[in-house]
Amino acid sequence: MNPLERYLPLVDDEDAFLAACDRPLPSVVRTNPIAAAPERVRRAFDEEGIDYEPVDWHDGLFRLPAGSPGTNWPYVHGWIHGQEEVSTLPGLALDAQPGERVLDTCAAPGSKTTQIAADMDDRGTLVANDNNLGRLSALRHNAERLGVTNVAVTNQDARNLSLRPFPFDAFDRALVDVPCSCEGTCRKNPDVLDEWTLDHVHAIAGVSKGILTRAIQTTRPGGVVVFSTCTFAPEENEAVLQHVLESEPCELTTFDLPLRTEPGITEWDGETFNDAMKRAHRIYPHHNDTGGFFCAKLRVTAAQQDGSGTDGVTAR
Repeated sequence: MNPLERYLPLVDDEDAFLAACDRPLPSVVRTNPIAAAPERVRRAFDEEGIDYEPVDWHDGLFRLPAGSPGTNWPYVHGWIHGQEEVSTLPGLALDAQPGERVLDTCAAPGSKTTQIAADMDDRGTLVANDNNLGRLSALRHNAERLGVTNVAVTNQDARNLSLRPFPFDAFDRALVDVPCSCEGTCRKNPDVLDEWTLDHVHAIAGVSKGILTRAIQTTRPGGVVVFSTCTFAPEENEAVLQHVLESEPCELTTFDLPLRTEPGITEWDGETFNDAMKRAHRIYPHHNDTGGFFCAKLRVTAAQQDGSGTDGVTAR
């Protein structure tokens, strides 16, 4: 069975959903405002005869109908970066500000990390962590090409992230874009559907619970944690959020995204979730001609009482 069929009860148009998932994904680039403004990128494309189409909901995104985004000089000079449209949504939800202390728990290869750095005007501290040492080389390369200087790269298991290397005791914001079953990427990588198993969904959801829990523990009271995946599976989305709502001092908050989304669900396979799940966003490919995605925003409501969130240091 095509694993996408298990989600047909969640969508408004089953045929359109399946048809969209079967189409190739458009190639998209994001403007890097550290190096160039969207207007300058458009002029560069025009001067070089590069076909492009502006994305209507984001003036810094462009669809390139043909060719690889890495084969033109604006890319080489760090003016643009190849990044899926929906991949920019967690950064928009996080809304990191200059001078803040921000954590990206699963950062490599760095598309969202460098987007966040640009939002911070390359000021403050952005900790880009990943447990895969090999993938960190790609993150470093992308950060260097895009002119990012406020990133500190770490190689830790995000489920046990330590703050001891840093001269502060908590983050202001954290992005938790976790490893997942990647069903939402099937338009660019159809093999994910052939390799899909429910056992893997449950296993990776357990990892996500640990990563999101630790991110909440290391974020100050009043701070923001954004949780995102590129899967449709409620086991990896709403069920993970349900776990932290029941175990950690946090709450789901409402937020807007600049394209069509559907609310998170409150029931799945005999399990009932908190009504606050409706504040999360589900993005389906047939609504915006994008990949599939899930995004939620949490606010930390209290410090860890036992000090576990900051290696024994009281959170500020």
